[in-house]
Amino acid sequence: MSPTHTSLHHPMTALVLTAGGARGAYQAGVLKRISELPSLANRPAPFPIITGASAGAINGAAVAAHHDNFRHAAQLLVKLWSNLQASDVYRTDSAAMARNAGRLALDFTLGGLTGAGRVQSLVDSTPLFGFLGRHLQLDGIRRAVREGGLYAFGVTATGYHSGRAFTFIEGKDGHPLWNKSRRVALRAEMTLPHILASAAIPIVFPPVELSTGNGNAYFGDGAMRLITPLSPAIRLGAERLLAIGVRCQESADSLLRSELSSGEDFISDLKRPPLSQICGTLMNAIFLDHLDADLDHLKRMNAFVGAYQKLAASVPALPSEPDHEPMRQVTPLVISPSADIAIIAKTLEHRMPRSVRYLMDGLGTPDAQSADLSSFLLFDSAFTRELIQLGYRDAAQRIDEIEAFLREPSKPEERSPQESQVA
Repeated sequence: MSPTHTSLHHPMTALVLTAGGARGAYQAGVLKRISELPSLANRPAPFPIITGASAGAINGAAVAAHHDNFRHAAQLLVKLWSNLQASDVYRTDSAAMARNAGRLALDFTLGGLTGAGRVQSLVDSTPLFGFLGRHLQLDGIRRAVREGGLYAFGVTATGYHSGRAFTFIEGKDGHPLWNKSRRVALRAEMTLPHILASAAIPIVFPPVELSTGNGNAYFGDGAMRLITPLSPAIRLGAERLLAIGVRCQESADSLLRSELSSGEDFISDLKRPPLSQICGTLMNAIFLDHLDADLDHLKRMNAFVGAYQKLAASVPALPSEPDHEPMRQVTPLVISPSADIAIIAKTLEHRMPRSVRYLMDGLGTPDAQSADLSSFLLFDSAFTRELIQLGYRDAAQRIDEIEAFLREPSKPEERSPQESQVA
């Protein structure tokens, strides 16, 4: 490793950035506050392994590309997200929207007679290529790998033909690869299409063509099939994970209680959900629900591995390693929003382009706490700046815990339950 990786560096610490569309601005705020730690001033990012999917792939690429100066990388992300407009992500002009709507209408009404397939997505995301090209200098990833500070950077996209989660990895020679029933890892020289494919929200954005070695295939958002978002970093060798989610757990628990309870404190007769609320729930299933489940799974596996190691030490006849790839304990620390991002989005959804608002209005008005669809698609600086500030505050409240986590390796069983729980 690079000799500059001292103080706040542990060789097997990974940064895991999850999916979430416009919610990805929250991660920029968290990273900004972490980068302000005095021990990280003018130093590389303290993460030799970085993995991401969807918006997390964009954020991860920025950190990996500027790995030699973590504070600069965080500042770049804040600049990117705080100035974001819908027109930077997809074409918002009336002509483009009308043309796409006309094609969609033809596919639905006459597709059976004249052939369908005129529309690949709801919007034309061509502007996003130019926007990311102006902000992300991906050759910095190769430099960071070559100079030794970055062991591996991986982004995950979903293959539209196989339905598998493909993790494309640029890293040191000899880094792990895998080919499982639902997950594949491939070596790659990271390009903008890799990032765009990982961030291509299904239905909303078109598929992206990528090379798979012997040929090309089409890919979409990495969160669709990556039901274990911590897995790529663990498979790459991480022993410690700093993961940044984009869902408020307290809000999710509150919604669950309202469905289970008939008490006076909750709504006892919930209204039939409009299509917008159903779409928001679908987006949650794709983007938000996996991290919590994977964290629970990791804790169970840590307990299992710890119990097995103790048993193996006390029973000489027991094999020291199970008959499969070696397992180890992995220490997680997860930072997630302390406030409901859906409610923030509800107060600002009027800032969406008029054509998109028209479509959203046609899908019906969801409950404020269930306005998740807007929160994924609200690419607007007023919204993203709110999320950056939220992420910054959340990280500031836990900065001592984060600093200790980055500085002092500890075993999972040595951390209190609160330290490993989602905020």
